[in-house]
Amino acid sequence: MGLFSSDIAIDLGTANTLVAVKGRGIVVNEPSVVAVRRDDQEIVAFGAAAKEMVGRTPREIVTVRPLRDGVIADFELAEQMIRYFIRKAQSTLLLRPRMAICVPSGVTEVERRAVRDSAEQAGARQVFLIEEPMAAAIGVGLPVEDAVGSMIIDIGGGTTEMAVIAMNGIVSSVSIRVAGDEMTEAIIQYYKKNYNLLLGENTAEYIKCTTGSAAPYDERGTLTVKGRDLVSGIPKTVEAKGPEVQEALAEAVTLIVESTKKCLDQTPPELAADLVDRGIIISGGGALLKGLDERLRQETNLPVIVAEDPMTCVVRGTSKILEDLPRYEKVLSRAKRY
Repeated sequence: MGLFSSDIAIDLGTANTLVAVKGRGIVVNEPSVVAVRRDDQEIVAFGAAAKEMVGRTPREIVTVRPLRDGVIADFELAEQMIRYFIRKAQSTLLLRPRMAICVPSGVTEVERRAVRDSAEQAGARQVFLIEEPMAAAIGVGLPVEDAVGSMIIDIGGGTTEMAVIAMNGIVSSVSIRVAGDEMTEAIIQYYKKNYNLLLGENTAEYIKCTTGSAAPYDERGTLTVKGRDLVSGIPKTVEAKGPEVQEALAEAVTLIVESTKKCLDQTPPELAADLVDRGIIISGGGALLKGLDERLRQETNLPVIVAEDPMTCVVRGTSKILEDLPRYEKVLSRAKRY
């Protein structure tokens, strides 16, 4: 990027959006949520301010996530949200930025086009789309240019991406729309079914982050949680026990494990052999789920390492690509540059 460039790297996630600018690092890290007034569709709040309103708004205001399962679900709100985050990131609005944005590897061409169009409508003069597992691998520092196999699992809010990468390309990959949001919803359903207790989304997410785990992790912690009794309709308090939360998350965890095995099954034997020593790196917010690395280790017999600062791997990798486009030209071409 040039001296006067305002180029921007964006991890446009279902749960959170991160924006990085050269020389300034990550300047935006906020929930991908918009609060809208029902009557006139006026936007009341973006990001963290809108997230605080989830489940607490009066009737005339609704909170919306413009992205679902890793793709844009509401084009207009996504465009306005991106524009808002760009305004926060840019020190000047005089120069339209180039943007590099990550997309899940399993999205359709129509879904890719929606991301590109949203970025252009939000003010980008040029848009690069990069597949999330490649960005995460570069953000972690894996040798994606070498003729050796590297495997990454990126567990975001809407999608989980598994990929084996070598020589600037994704050799095998699996993308599933099961990730952090699915786990949060599983907790809501568990307490609804077993305790007749309706939890808010933010409460369920808090339970997941503090008490959630994957077997065989021995989570014995408890958490007092509050919601609304579905029978009496009055507020109710229960103790969220670690084993119960683990049970609620079991199905989502199993899907991630089985998809990892499927990705490994598609990997050529020479690259699979590399993974015996190099192992698997997990990134994204889901990497922080206690016991998930051990579960993957037991199921694959491979070393499994949680990336340092896993929630920022994708945006850090995207920023690296944008800062050295000649070096990563092959990555862009394989990711279908628009």
